[in-house]
Amino acid sequence: MKPNKGNNKKNVMGLVSLILWALVLTMIFKSCSSSYASANEVQVEYSVFRQWVVEELVDSVSMAGGRYEITLKDGKEEEAKKFLPAEEEKQGGIFAFAPVAPQEKQYVTTPPPVEDLGIYSLMGEHGVRYHSDPVNTGSYLLSMLLSTLLPVVILVGAMMFLMRGIGKNGMGGMGGVGKANAKVYVEKKTGVTFHDVAGQDEAKESLQEIIDILHNPAKYTEIGAKLPKGALLVGPPGTGKTLLAKAVAGEANVPFFSISGSDFVEMFVGVGASRVRDLFKEAAKMAPCIIFIDEIDTIGKSRDNRMGGNDEREQTLNQLLAELDGFDPGKGIIVLGATNRPEVLDKALLRPGRFDRRITIDRPNLAGRLATLQVHTRNIRLSDDVDLKKIALATAGTVGADLANLVNEAALRAVRHGRRAVNQEDLLASFEFVIAGSEKKNSVLTAFERRLVAYHEVGHAMVAYKQKHAEPVQKITIVPHTEGSLGYTLLMPEEDKTNLRTKEELMAQITVSMGGRAAEEVVMNTMTNGASQDIQEATSVARNMVAMFGMSEEFGMMALGSVRNQYLDGGYGLDCADDTAAVMDKAVKAILDVCYKAAVDVIKESRDDMDKVVAYLLEKETITGGEMVAILEGRDPALVEDAYASTRTKSRPLPGDIEPPARNIHMISEEIKSPAAVEGAEENAPAPERPEEEKPADDGPIPMAGPTEEAPAEETSSEESSVEDTERN
Repeated sequence: MKPNKGNNKKNVMGLVSLILWALVLTMIFKSCSSSYASANEVQVEYSVFRQWVVEELVDSVSMAGGRYEITLKDGKEEEAKKFLPAEEEKQGGIFAFAPVAPQEKQYVTTPPPVEDLGIYSLMGEHGVRYHSDPVNTGSYLLSMLLSTLLPVVILVGAMMFLMRGIGKNGMGGMGGVGKANAKVYVEKKTGVTFHDVAGQDEAKESLQEIIDILHNPAKYTEIGAKLPKGALLVGPPGTGKTLLAKAVAGEANVPFFSISGSDFVEMFVGVGASRVRDLFKEAAKMAPCIIFIDEIDTIGKSRDNRMGGNDEREQTLNQLLAELDGFDPGKGIIVLGATNRPEVLDKALLRPGRFDRRITIDRPNLAGRLATLQVHTRNIRLSDDVDLKKIALATAGTVGADLANLVNEAALRAVRHGRRAVNQEDLLASFEFVIAGSEKKNSVLTAFERRLVAYHEVGHAMVAYKQKHAEPVQKITIVPHTEGSLGYTLLMPEEDKTNLRTKEELMAQITVSMGGRAAEEVVMNTMTNGASQDIQEATSVARNMVAMFGMSEEFGMMALGSVRNQYLDGGYGLDCADDTAAVMDKAVKAILDVCYKAAVDVIKESRDDMDKVVAYLLEKETITGGEMVAILEGRDPALVEDAYASTRTKSRPLPGDIEPPARNIHMISEEIKSPAAVEGAEENAPAPERPEEEKPADDGPIPMAGPTEEAPAEETSSEESSVEDTERN
């Protein structure tokens, strides 16, 4: 019975506070209304009133409520004003909104505390009529009730209507401020299962055990194991953290409570903690279930006083920690949190017993991107030439949301061009649209500018073609695009290199970025601002090599910085002295100088080949890497049929057993029907293919044009033709 008494007491106190607030508001309204009503009154001094009576300016006087209301004779108002001070001619009242006409003014005076008996005889001598109205007690009380109690009743009723939850939750907050705004999903509404998630096999395996715990908790408690209470999903934006949480609820067929971390934070202190309590109370009623808190770093930031602190956020976090310790995991309640800033979370939130597991959902690898593309193209009508493997290779470093956007853009492009199916050109064009924007059809360049842009882009392509560790070139264009570039060179990676790169590969990447500026100086004897983005990218790679990767002679294995936002921008902060940072800048410049010199050497050695490629590029405006190789080898570039042929068409098998990339595409092994025909074709070949071990060895990281590059070019052309013939079949 004690809890009930406590609740009743809270209800009574809440009602009393409402009545007090209503009274205060009523008095404020009455004072405002009375001030507004007295806007046409002019307060007159009592001595002035006596002078008016003596001068016979007063017609009548009404005595009521402890004051005299004076009525002047007709035509005497201007004469009466002579006796008034200048400030009293103004209207009174703090809410006098507009001037009042002179005939509407009401002159009022207040008699002195001591009754002036002589005023009656004075008014009688000068013919002033005076009277006083009788007081009606009943009407007076009724007017008091109507003017005071009725507004109070109305205000109390309005407040009780707004706070209709007072009877259930006491003073729980106006308009449900303390209620949890969690959206509850069940399996039939989410419609998401693991079948809709691809490229995150490790995360799905970890979450599969959580699903089994929700279905069979006794199996784990029998052996003495403690059931996990929560799991933290960590990864870059767009990798599918929310999608995985919904898939867990769909697979487990349990209610799904979804709420964002920002929903707990309000301007009223204590509201966030109340919402946390309400959320877990509702979840306990519907157990087994899953609670998903998106962007948990909003309320789970580390509790420090460096930036001043936040009482509301800290109280919400404390309540969340208490709820995680308080509920029984045997009831089947699992808490999932998602964030892309795990480094800012409070240590108490991550300790064992609360968020027991940390599941990393990173950017998908090559096989993951291919599987993700298969999921997103499941309901897309594809043409026979679609090869999703090439799209997966080109989109290294992207996330699931990027791939979904790419497929959607390709479908929109197919509709714009009047096709009923998405082809390979649509997919690759949509990828280029994402990275470079659409073409500027109205942009006009002079002949000198077109030639300068052409040499700049061919400089990138030529350096990439001559580098052993560089990615192959797929496309070169001098058509301006909306992202600000006057042209670009598209590199197509042969394999996934997002996680591990050697020093030689990083140096080659910097050298390729320097190829455009090197071509400007060597060929055109000038420098332009078109290389600004190339310089920024090259400097960023070189700085990472020195500060993070330990690839400099000056510092060796010393780390000069630490990552700040691993899953957002990947930036880092320096953890060294200013003098050390100055030395680091010199080491970065040394790397850039070495790579730039290598790019200049390649441009000088390949000047004749560049002139041929630039002439063809100025004519076509957009060429492929295969056409560039054909020009360098002396073949006709118009005979290159593949619209997206790169400078190297050697392909690598995908890791693992993966299904064909599209419904209408067949693997090469399925198309070989007669081995004898293949043997006959080999007998008719002009020359056998040179073995890999017989090729000339490269003496340096930047091989120049000459016999060293002829063998790879021949191998590329033969493999390119065989692969193209097989895919056309």
